[in-house]
Amino acid sequence: MNESKKYPQIRYFDSEDVLYIVFSEGEESGSYEISPNITVELNENGEIVGVEILNATAFLRDWLVEGLQARLALQRVGQA
Repeated sequence: MNESKKYPQIRYFDSEDVLYIVFSEGEESGSYEISPNITVELNENGEIVGVEILNATAFLRDWLVEGLQARLALQRVGQA
């Protein structure tokens, strides 16, 4: 039975604290840093192959905390 892979896939490299999100298989032919520590990798057709996040632990912690604080603030405004 040939099961096709499901995307996106998430890979975490603990020793480097790197999170890699795979959107498709294929060779990377170029990349763009879209913000500090976040790089988008593209194939030869300009399609996204993956996204690499350096210092992933701090990035995810900060992203989650900011998002949760924003949601809580919006809920408080809605209750006022």
